[in-house]
Amino acid sequence: MPSIFDSVTEQLSGQNLTQLSQQIGADEATTSQAVQAALPMLLGGLARNASNPEGAASLGSALDQHRGGMMESLGGLLGNAESGAGAGILGHIFGQRRQTVETGVGQATGLNQPQVGKLLMVLAPIVMAALARRQQAHQEQQVPLPGSTTPTASGPAALPEILKREAQEAEQRAPSGLGGLLGMLDRDGDGNPLNDLGQLFGRR
Repeated sequence: MPSIFDSVTEQLSGQNLTQLSQQIGADEATTSQAVQAALPMLLGGLARNASNPEGAASLGSALDQHRGGMMESLGGLLGNAESGAGAGILGHIFGQRRQTVETGVGQATGLNQPQVGKLLMVLAPIVMAALARRQQAHQEQQVPLPGSTTPTASGPAALPEILKREAQEAEQRAPSGLGGLLGMLDRDGDGNPLNDLGQLFGRR
């Protein structure tokens, strides 16, 4: 099954990318780069939220609301970012750190904060829908996750490992020119931004 990074970037290509770039007021190349820059942030924030049983259970319940339907309503979301649940999702993922994330993505791509804000409001529901599908496929197949040789947990219990791997892949696939953004996340200088998401986003 394709990664969440691949699923989202594939959805936001062609005419969909054109529509998204028009909504945020940027050219398509910059919009595409911003999508790739924002995905590690969104997946990393979700991974942080799912890192404890309570957070994983809460996220699992939220994913039940994003199974199916989202990709079908993508056109409306691309036409009006405020029409979806993006703002609420971002609040749950980042809390008071949302502005910090928007600033970081903006610095990495040249977009201003309102442009990044609209982009994230579109991306958040799409990422949740892709994650819901990824979790469902994992649960149905009951096979080891990529890179693993042993069976893994299912349902909400599987979310921490699924998200950790998805966030790491998104980080690796992000454009190479985003070192400044990843450096902002790597507060302790250990070279692994994911280790510092707790400090950046805080425990909710």
